[in-house]
Amino acid sequence: MSYSPRLHAKYKDEIVPAMMKEFSYKSVMEVPKLVKIAINQGVGAAITDKKLLDATIEELSLITGQRAVKTYSKKDISNFKLRQGMGIGAKVTLRSSKMLEFLDRLVAVSLPRERDFKGVSDKGFDGRGNYTLGITEQLIFPEIVMDKINRIQGMNITFVTTANTDAEGLALLKAYGLPFKNQKNNG
Repeated sequence: MSYSPRLHAKYKDEIVPAMMKEFSYKSVMEVPKLVKIAINQGVGAAITDKKLLDATIEELSLITGQRAVKTYSKKDISNFKLRQGMGIGAKVTLRSSKMLEFLDRLVAVSLPRERDFKGVSDKGFDGRGNYTLGITEQLIFPEIVMDKINRIQGMNITFVTTANTDAEGLALLKAYGLPFKNQKNNG
């Protein structure tokens, strides 16, 4: 028997029927899916300290369970002493089982560890059902050991869906358990 993440069964058993009812889809194939989660970290200080980028890659690999890759600058910017082709960040793209496991850990363990956490904003949608979430420090992930941290850094997490509208994407991510802020209280 092969391993299947907990959220995979939740999608099939709970999310699909609820979304079909809410948006009155005619077919199960119309229900939006979570395609991938892209995580990236920019390391501007890597221009002067190359070891910082290697540490960031290791941390991101620990957090996601998949090897992170370097991102490189595309053009020269003299004011920042940046040259084309310099390593300036790290990224990981998660799909299928690793994606669902990361989402499960993010919702159940990491986000509640954030200081003064009241939910994530629903303003990060792009108009096509994809959502980007900014995290201010990598310390909320239990995989990170506080003593080995050189520098506290944030990261962007992008949830790419097959949803056509932001409302469908919001409903899908809420159903997966992403804790959005209650908009009635923020009014």
